[in-house]
Amino acid sequence: MTIDELNRRFGLTSMLMFVEGKGGMPVIEVSNSHCKARIGLQGAQVTSWVPSGEAEVIWLSSDASFKLGKSIRGGIPVCWPWFGAHESETDFPAHGHARTVFWDVLDTEAMDDGTTVIQFKIIDNEAGRRLWPYSSDLIMTMKFGAALEIELLTRNTDNKPFKITQALHTYFNVSDARNISVTGLEDCEYLDKLDQFAKKRQTGPVKLTAETDRIYLQTQNDYSIVDPGLNRTIEISKSGSHSTVVWNPWQATAEKMGDLGEDGYLKMVCVETANAAEDFVLLEPGQSHSLFVKYQLKTDKSG
Repeated sequence: MTIDELNRRFGLTSMLMFVEGKGGMPVIEVSNSHCKARIGLQGAQVTSWVPSGEAEVIWLSSDASFKLGKSIRGGIPVCWPWFGAHESETDFPAHGHARTVFWDVLDTEAMDDGTTVIQFKIIDNEAGRRLWPYSSDLIMTMKFGAALEIELLTRNTDNKPFKITQALHTYFNVSDARNISVTGLEDCEYLDKLDQFAKKRQTGPVKLTAETDRIYLQTQNDYSIVDPGLNRTIEISKSGSHSTVVWNPWQATAEKMGDLGEDGYLKMVCVETANAAEDFVLLEPGQSHSLFVKYQLKTDKSG
């Protein structure tokens, strides 16, 4: 479907329009009374969310590559139907294929309170079926307002059960990763990927002082990113998830990655709403699972 066709079918006057983005890929631009946002149709990936009067909440690398079939560094990539490496196929892509294929727009809506709603469905194609040989629906609903809400709904339409792991791999924009803290994970057990997945326990808020890659277990509570440099707290609430990933590659690993931008690791932290590790989802035929997250800001204007 062309940009013009998308605008005719789904555009919302002065609130939502489709434009050609970097690399020639279609992008949705949202502008309403609450916020501005950008979403790419490849991966149905949010790359910007700016509440009115506030600084950018979502981090996107200055060196991000916008190429067909390639993951984009930053934003909110969708990891599905597995998180991390595939459990048996070493040549399958990390984090599945949902973040690198195009999604169809199912519907757009302007709510009475000014919030903009967009619903997507992943496009079924031959490449995806090679990686994921099950019949299923994957539908994502986003609400852009004073808060950002995302629901990822997986439905088993097959005649046999399947298992998924998944994550909303959100990159948050921060003033300085060395000075922020993640609260709400105190006393939680976590798997330390950098120490052969050894199980450890968090003491106090999470502070970043070196490369960090952890899966926090049994994390149903709300949590926050406290950022004194921007005088704000990003509050995160969720459902359908019992694991939370905290990741920052730090300097040495970031330099090897090549697409984080100069000192990009200091400007971001990933705090991911997930079903990972032992927190997998088993769906019988006809069953569905909703992974939901809500982001909102609490700001200190006196700062």
